[in-house]
Amino acid sequence: MKRKPSQNSPGGQKPPGRPLKGETPVLQVLRTICKVLSLIIVIVFLISCLMIGAFVYCNSPPVPPREFQSGALRIPGDGTAYLEVHNGESAISVGQRLENAGIIRTRYFWNFISRLNTEYIKTGTYRFNIPATQLEIRSILVSGRQLLTRVTIPEGVTLKKTAQILEEAGICETDAFLDAVSDQRILDEYRIPGKTMEGYLYPDTYLFPEGYPASQVVRTLADTFFQRLEEIYGDFLSLTMEELNDRIILASIVEREYRVDDEASIMAGVFYNRLKIGMALQSCATVEYVITEIQGKPHPSVLYDRDIQIRDPYNTYISPGLPPGPISAPGPSALKAVFYPDSNDYLYFRLVDPGAGRHYFSRTFDEHIRAGVLYVKASGG
Repeated sequence: MKRKPSQNSPGGQKPPGRPLKGETPVLQVLRTICKVLSLIIVIVFLISCLMIGAFVYCNSPPVPPREFQSGALRIPGDGTAYLEVHNGESAISVGQRLENAGIIRTRYFWNFISRLNTEYIKTGTYRFNIPATQLEIRSILVSGRQLLTRVTIPEGVTLKKTAQILEEAGICETDAFLDAVSDQRILDEYRIPGKTMEGYLYPDTYLFPEGYPASQVVRTLADTFFQRLEEIYGDFLSLTMEELNDRIILASIVEREYRVDDEASIMAGVFYNRLKIGMALQSCATVEYVITEIQGKPHPSVLYDRDIQIRDPYNTYISPGLPPGPISAPGPSALKAVFYPDSNDYLYFRLVDPGAGRHYFSRTFDEHIRAGVLYVKASGG
């Protein structure tokens, strides 16, 4: 008798190409798909791990670099770095400089994240702690959070002295500042009738980034001036620019004359009295301005007859009325004094106590002569 062939292959295994008992072809396909998907998931996971690892490695800072200085990138060795981003400089250029200094591992990753985030890095000078990741550094550069330098413009300084202060602080160059204060576009913008912004830049303490454009420095000081002026005399806009300019000229003279606050308004009253009767202002400060700012000589400790005879329109001993323009940067006390002068009948004043800065005020010239020796105020600022 013939036997039926076994349905199972030796060992009880399913012959190739045939489904297990009870398994349909559809289930077999699904099982195959699951295997393929599992393999794909494993591959994607491994690739993701490699990419994340590469990202973390490239983004992480290298060993903190040693002291370094090259142009506009400086590492003083105290855990900080100073980077100046030039006007119009590309992110690629910045990345190259950071790599050369050893602050970042590779500029290629820097270029990669710069393409992902197209926000431009801002011009300016920056300070950041190192080591720092590339993302942290880029965040600082696109935020515009620049390194700011504190600079104080004293009351009574002239434009030339202001320019020197700003250059010494690294804010802007002297020549650039002096060009900006005489720029006709800026003068027209603020309706200044003179040839420069002398008298219209408020003396105060400011925070500027290093290498700040001189024109922006001038606008900042001028904006502050008119803000403070509005606080002092809110109705100043009712004055014509010529009337306002006369007040600023007089305030600049008072600024260089007074020593103690309570005498500023008295001096303003004296000068108004002189102007009212057509008397020369006879301000020592204007003679000092001629000697130091126009003639370029050292500040005098005493004025002599030959000094007050200098032929110059700014010399109010020989030129009647106000000088052509302001002679200094008036502060709040001088500005308040000319807008709210003391009502008095004095025509003269003389420094009688240099230590305390006190003056003697008199109504007649004889009384003035008896008051003592003529002193001049020390150099403003």
